[in-house]
Amino acid sequence: MDCLFCKIIAGEIPSTKVYEDELCLAFRDIAPQAPVHILVIPKQHLASANEINAQNSTVIAHIFACIPQIAEKEGLSSYRIVSNCGTDAGQTVHHLHFHILGGKVLNTEMA
Repeated sequence: MDCLFCKIIAGEIPSTKVYEDELCLAFRDIAPQAPVHILVIPKQHLASANEINAQNSTVIAHIFACIPQIAEKEGLSSYRIVSNCGTDAGQTVHHLHFHILGGKVLNTEMA
């Protein structure tokens, strides 16, 4: 598979890990859009939120249980969680991922 995030999971491409367990990996974004910008990805390859279903949704629930722990470790009491779904929405890596953004007052406009 020629997926950037799968290569990061496999250790073929370095990343600055902030959290890892058997189901997910969290690492710092290489082009941060906020003082804290972390990507949280499932280790199972899913191209986008369009591939979430009854069989794999427990992995997504697990990620959302981990996000508050990651945010707290980063000193965030307020943060935004974003997932782009599809090229027109700004998804550039087609492996499901959730952005944790924080560390400053974020713009309220989403587009």
